[in-house]
Amino acid sequence: MLPDGLVVVVKHDCPTCKMIAPVLQQLAAAHPLLTVYTQDDPAFPSEVPGVVDDTSLEQSFRLGIQIVPTLVRTRDGREVARAVGWDRSEWESVSNVAPLGSALPGSRPGCGSLTEEPGIAERLAVRYGNVTFRSRRIEIPESTDPIEACYDRGWSDGLPVVPPTPERVFAMLKGTRRAPQDVLGKIPPDYADCTVEKVAINAVLAGCKPEYLPVVLTAVEASLHPDFGLHGVLATTNFIGPVIMVNGPMARAIGMNARGNAFGQGNRANATIGRALQLVVRNVGGGRPGEVDRATLGNPGKYTFCFAEDEEGSAWESFAVERGFGKDTSTVTLFVGDGAAPIVDEISRTPESLARSYAACLRAAHHPKKVIDVAAFLVVTPEHARVFQDARWSKQRLKTELETLLQIPVRDLLRGAHGIEAGILPSDAPDPDGTLPKFRTGGLNIIRAGGSAGKFSAYISGLGSITINPVTKEITP
Repeated sequence: MLPDGLVVVVKHDCPTCKMIAPVLQQLAAAHPLLTVYTQDDPAFPSEVPGVVDDTSLEQSFRLGIQIVPTLVRTRDGREVARAVGWDRSEWESVSNVAPLGSALPGSRPGCGSLTEEPGIAERLAVRYGNVTFRSRRIEIPESTDPIEACYDRGWSDGLPVVPPTPERVFAMLKGTRRAPQDVLGKIPPDYADCTVEKVAINAVLAGCKPEYLPVVLTAVEASLHPDFGLHGVLATTNFIGPVIMVNGPMARAIGMNARGNAFGQGNRANATIGRALQLVVRNVGGGRPGEVDRATLGNPGKYTFCFAEDEEGSAWESFAVERGFGKDTSTVTLFVGDGAAPIVDEISRTPESLARSYAACLRAAHHPKKVIDVAAFLVVTPEHARVFQDARWSKQRLKTELETLLQIPVRDLLRGAHGIEAGILPSDAPDPDGTLPKFRTGGLNIIRAGGSAGKFSAYISGLGSITINPVTKEITP
């Protein structure tokens, strides 16, 4: 409850606060119930008796001070009027004392309150506000390195993590309108409840900014969709891991990379969003390598594999639009991938020739004889895309051409063919003289990403028996 009368909040490091020292003397003489709180110097202002030390900023926080000086009039413990900065008429109206500061300018702007300094607002909210967390809080000795403490407790993917202090988690939660205790679902393999708060903690660990949180939350929800099969993705001995692709205005707003080095290092949003999903699986669901995660080799994308599709530079509709979403809708698509395999063709100048290059490389995905449970995303880069655009090939035209080129003679796929014991049994292929599509039970999708220089494309192959259908969800703020 506020003291009745007048409350003024000042700081020594503010020229306007220093200027109004005579005004505070006037108010102290006229109002026995004047309280002056000082944010940075208990001895300031020396002209006024009974100044209250607020270097903890508790009272400034409770008063919601954003600018100093601020004058507040209170009655029955509640605020009834306020003046921010120095404006003679406003101060006279709030204080009911006139004239005030006759020798001073009529008005002058104040300075930012210390409560508005970076990181301070979150610290004050956690310390003095009504902020509560359901997650278990772990205290560590002051002599302990917090990053090493995170390693010791198994919270890391092998790289340093950002210690999830209450202040950092509170700041992260401000990135979404969702309630901290909303449950997104149960994360395998432990099938533990995954709340928004738990995701925020892991987003802090990953190094995310608060504005990335809606994307991370949507990626987690996509991973829990039955079509994705997260438990199978974890438990397989295959190479695969989750791949996140973001479409729409959100990707651009948070600065995601869709162009040069889109799959590589250097972009904070790309790197930390993908990492956050992996840490949620590890720390909430218990999906750790060597335990339920049984990958024989894995792939580097299991640290993080996240990028944006290049929609602005493309003449083709985006993958999200293909799936029925509007161009101005922000989405996350989650699919499985085992890394990016290069397609290098610096010679082809016709769409027919380039499509054949693509088909020849795609045929080798997983194994040249494998036509079951193989899926892939073909990633077309700008220089290659121009070959198709100049010939007015649509994305569907290219896909149809590839489907034709990727009809594989059954005789080439049989066990023993070409001296390779791997292959399919004749019973799987009733017509030895016929053909089978390379992506017999999986799917081939085409997207656009990459830098403007280099006649290179790539494909990201995945295991269709685990999850054939990519999951696309609209991002919920």
